[in-house]
Amino acid sequence: MTNRTVAAGDTLQLRYALRPRGGDDLVSNFDDPEPETVTLGDGTLAPMLEQWLIDIHPGERHVFLLDPWQAFGESQPDLIQTLPKSDLPTDMKFEIDQLFEFAMPNGETLAGRILEIGDDAVKIDFNHPLADLCIEFEVEIERIL
Repeated sequence: MTNRTVAAGDTLQLRYALRPRGGDDLVSNFDDPEPETVTLGDGTLAPMLEQWLIDIHPGERHVFLLDPWQAFGESQPDLIQTLPKSDLPTDMKFEIDQLFEFAMPNGETLAGRILEIGDDAVKIDFNHPLADLCIEFEVEIERIL
């Protein structure tokens, strides 16, 4: 058992939960049989969340209360876009508030939430679903690998 704390680039086994402040869990692996293995900096966790793990001792459990600028940021008006339906998959069924992933030309995916559905176009919000929210980030580092 090491007395070392978490540092950038470490691979960790951890349990965590994300929820709007005072709300229900949006993501949690506290009840999963195994903790999640994450390497800091590999993109599994948002960089804004990773920074809160630095210097935590394995075995400690913390709840961080984050303002939007400390978590997923403020929503950006230019990330709300209207796309012609012809640019979207033909087999796609559209529903208001539906979350889905777009494949980008560079191979990455971008999540969007449908705001409006018109005859020829769909208005989509590409902001992070947790943008503008105060977040509770609960985390327990089980071990540093």
